[in-house]
Formats: sequence, structure tokens, C-alpha cells
Amino acid sequence: MSPGSPIVKLSEFLCSPPGRYVLDWEQLQLDAAVADIFGYHALQLGLPEIDALRENRMQLRFCAADRQLAAAAQDGERRVAIINRYEELPFATHSIDLVVMPHILEFAADPHQVLREVERVLVPEGHVVITGFNPASLWGARQFCARFGASPFLPREGRFISLPRVKDWLKLLSFDFARGRFGCYAPSARSAAWIHRWRFLEKAGDRWWPVLGAVYMLTAVKRVRGMRLVGAVWKRADERARQLTPVATTRIALATGEATSAVVLDDHDAANDSRARARQG
Repeated sequence: MSPGSPIVKLSEFLCSPPGRYVLDWEQLQLDAAVADIFGYHALQLGLPEIDALRENRMQLRFCAADRQLAAAAQDGERRVAIINRYEELPFATHSIDLVVMPHILEFAADPHQVLREVERVLVPEGHVVITGFNPASLWGARQFCARFGASPFLPREGRFISLPRVKDWLKLLSFDFARGRFGCYAPSARSAAWIHRWRFLEKAGDRWWPVLGAVYMLTAVKRVRGMRLVGAVWKRADERARQLTPVATTRIALATGEATSAVVLDDHDAANDSRARARQG
């Protein structure tokens, strides 16, 4: 991608003290979230600065992003597959057990299409883990002030999506919300010293104002609705008694001018008719 693209500016932010503060929190949360998710194939979409799958135990774990890390390309410790568009994933349908998306929806051109592609590649009961910046936080409030001339704290091109909206989008795609977490309660400070001074707010924020964290993480499970086999429907005894049963009857042929038809009488009528003929004879 070009140097002026939104994802590059996000990388520049992640190299700053508040960016490393976010990465440290997300690394701890992602390690705990993916540790107990099992399967065969795990995928991390974007943000190669963080190893979101390092605590996962699946056989195949890989990262697909729109750029390669310089350090990873030199030492070869971690490989990143290069893709051009997150809206068109080059993976087969129902082939991935876990997808981790750190800050992808905020900088994607079509976040709805990205979620639809993730739903397509996930197997039934597959998991998706999403992280993002919370607009209803101190960081979000400072970013909102950039519309009135203030310097932006977060990348300007990001379209930050609230957690309730992301949950609504996932619900429309038949995902069930599993767990969520907010973090990074320190004010929007640019120096590492001030961020360290506000560290005590982490425990206080988790207890008193958990929805005001600067960053959130959520885990959802893909559900596939299917038919339920009920089995044979057995009728009651009174219903079986009302069924029609064929019986032997007396048939009388009536000759007409063009055709011959048969009239079927029941046993009672047939007996009365035979007695009447006997009296007439």
C-alpha cells in the first residue's frame, strides 16, 4: 500500500508510547482469549505488529496482512502472507476455525463486507476475535475534538465503531456474542511517563466505569441453524378407530340407456332390500 494509507498511519501510532500501551494490553487479552480455542487453522488478519496467535495451539497459524514487517522479513521468525483486500479473502469457504481481527473494521473501506467474508471462511462453531478503539472514551472524546481544529490523537482516517454496533452486525450474520472486555483507561497522554503515572486507573476502570475504556475486545461464535428431526407421529387410539375399513357389500346394477353404474349399499341397507324382495316374491 502507499505510505499515506490509513493502515500505515496506524502503524506509526503504534510505535508511539500510547500505541505501545495499547499493544501491551491487547497482547495480554488476546493471549487469554485464543488459548482455549481449538481446531486446525487459525488466521490473524492485519496488524503484524502484534502476534495475536502466539498462545493458540492449532496446527496451522498464520497472519495475512497488507504489508510485511521489516524485522520479520530479516530474521524469518514470523511469516506474514500479503493480501490486497480484506473484503475478498483468498480462502476456501468453511476452512478456518479461528479469525483474529485487530483494528481491521475501523480502517477497512467496507467493514460489512469484511465481516461477511469472515463469516464465509469460518467453519460452523468457529470463533472470531475483534479489537477496536472505543469512541465512548476519553480517547474518543479527544479524537472527536479534531473535527473542530484540535490535533487528532488517533489516526484521523479511522472510523471508530462502538461495541454495541459491532455486536449488532455480528448478530445479523448469525454470530453469538461470547465474551468482551474494555481496557486502557489512562487519559490521552503522549509521553510514556504520564501513561505510567495513570496505570492505577486500570483496576479502577474495570470496577467503576468499564465501558469507558479506550480499547475493547470481543469474541463471537458462528452459529449455523439447522432442521430438527422430530420422528414418526403416532396417532391416538380414538383417531385410529375413525379410519375407514373396506367391507363386503351387495351391489345392484342399474341399466341405463348408455352406461351401467353400480350403487354400493352398506350391510344394513342390503339386508332390508333383500327382505323387501322376498316379500314381493
